[in-house]
Amino acid sequence: MTWLVPDSLWWDGRLRTGVALRDGRAVALAEVPPGAERRRLPGTVLPGLGDAHVHSALVDVPTLHAGGLAYVWDLGGVPEKVAALAARHPWVRYAGPFLTAPGGYPTDRAWAPAGSCREVRSAADAHDAVGEAHAAGATLIKVTAHAGAPMLPAATTRAVVTAAHALGLPVVVHAEGPGTVAGAYEAGADLLAHTPWTEAVDPALARDCAGRMTWISTLDIHGWGTPTPARGTAIGNLRLFLGYGGKVRYGTDLGNGPLPPAINPRELRALQEAGLTPPDLLAAMTEPGRPELSWLPAGLDLDPATFAASLATARVLGPGVQPRHIAGP
Repeated sequence: MTWLVPDSLWWDGRLRTGVALRDGRAVALAEVPPGAERRRLPGTVLPGLGDAHVHSALVDVPTLHAGGLAYVWDLGGVPEKVAALAARHPWVRYAGPFLTAPGGYPTDRAWAPAGSCREVRSAADAHDAVGEAHAAGATLIKVTAHAGAPMLPAATTRAVVTAAHALGLPVVVHAEGPGTVAGAYEAGADLLAHTPWTEAVDPALARDCAGRMTWISTLDIHGWGTPTPARGTAIGNLRLFLGYGGKVRYGTDLGNGPLPPAINPRELRALQEAGLTPPDLLAAMTEPGRPELSWLPAGLDLDPATFAASLATARVLGPGVQPRHIAGP
């Protein structure tokens, strides 16, 4: 087996040198067996960098590798289509359809393809809806709660969460509008698909959410680089949530407006405004246990002022990268 020898390696939250990597295991270079094949790679290797909120119906997911994304979560699509996509590209994790109330969001949106929404009509139906998504290969469940449209009753949302958790599936909620964040929390949901942006979150609710939930960032959808009130509200809410120890995942809602189909430096800088450091951001973009690796040819830049632009140069380490052979000692 070949050992990969980068100039440096970001692993377990710290930058290391004089190390080798194989099959997801990092060891001191001196521990590599004599005569073992080694391949040298300049720059820094790190766990795969991913985006936890994309929509394959709205963006060409296979091309995202070229933009430095080693894995993605598809959070709402036609079950058969996303299952077929994931079969071709195992780095795609998906939620299957949007579970929503009859006539609820996003059934009325032109961007939502036919078959991408599953209307849930009762608490009893919730069990079937979750089972269908799971049978189609979903490893996440997506529920919508949009205050401008019909929403699932609280008991039905709780039934979705109960059924999902019984199958070991986390539940992601699109919470938009008054009362929706509290409803997601009270139902036992695991993640919010977006940092709340329609109003300031009550500090007590932010503290409660921080104790149990993860928020996916999606800050750049508010203005796409132009400051907006919604962006300011979202960053303020995230700063509050993080202050209570909350956990955030990097996600952009790819397909929602002019977002780069790649690692987005604007999203990274917005997360820095909310208080994340470069190591925090790397933790928000990586997922323990995943096999993918990323590579920064110029090395990892941990300077907060230049980190975002530097990380946007990342490549997915794969067959397209041909590190040089170096002889063993």
